[in-house]
Amino acid sequence: MFFHGAVKSARNMLIGFVEEVGDIVLFFTSSIRTVTQKPSRAPEIIQHMEFIGNQSVGIITLTSLFTGLALSVQIYLGFKIVNMVNLVGPTVALGISRELGPVLTGLIVAARAGGAMAARLGTMRVNEQIDALDVMGINVKQYLIMPRIVAAILCMPLLTALFDFIAMVGSYFMCVVLVELDEAVFMQRIADLLEVRHIMEGLFKSAVFGLVFAVVCTYRGFNTKGGARGVGEATNRGVVLSMVLIIVLDYFLTNLIRLYYVAVGISG
Repeated sequence: MFFHGAVKSARNMLIGFVEEVGDIVLFFTSSIRTVTQKPSRAPEIIQHMEFIGNQSVGIITLTSLFTGLALSVQIYLGFKIVNMVNLVGPTVALGISRELGPVLTGLIVAARAGGAMAARLGTMRVNEQIDALDVMGINVKQYLIMPRIVAAILCMPLLTALFDFIAMVGSYFMCVVLVELDEAVFMQRIADLLEVRHIMEGLFKSAVFGLVFAVVCTYRGFNTKGGARGVGEATNRGVVLSMVLIIVLDYFLTNLIRLYYVAVGISG
């Protein structure tokens, strides 16, 4: 009896998950389809880019600086054991540009901007402002959802590029200034091993992460129920799901990119 109950519960959870994924995909397609519709929502897109991008610069700068410092310390201590400290710079650069830069930027912005998206839309839903816009004949997905999704996709690569740069500034300070590694060797090793495709790999991932957290958080906020309590739950669930998806997708995107490299004959 217990076994059958567990199987039934697991089946219901799986069905619910698949249904929700389908709802999110339909929500995204119906929203992004409005990009070319009139009237133009360029002012709203720019407004949300300012919120997602410009207002995230401070926390991204602080986080990336200390990420570069901490990562450089740990790698330096490890490589010092095997007398390979000259490889600290390129190792940090590759790790930041390919993985840590896009992932940490995605997690930070999803928590800050994604949570705000869900809370704002949830508040509008429970206050019936969205219903009022719909009654006025305004396409609410074009006005409220699409600009947020587009802004997140555009801003995330820019924020990730900033993260990469500031993290490498921190690495330079740690390696060259504090532990006094040779500056020329540090820079040359990075130039030898870091390629443009490594940076583009991270920027591509960040755009996908921006799409993911924007769609998930706006979906949660747009479908909020249950008053003020529902707003809190929608915000929490949107942020948590976004952060989990970013980490899971990073693994699959990394492997897909590796497979692409193999297919086209690129190593590394």
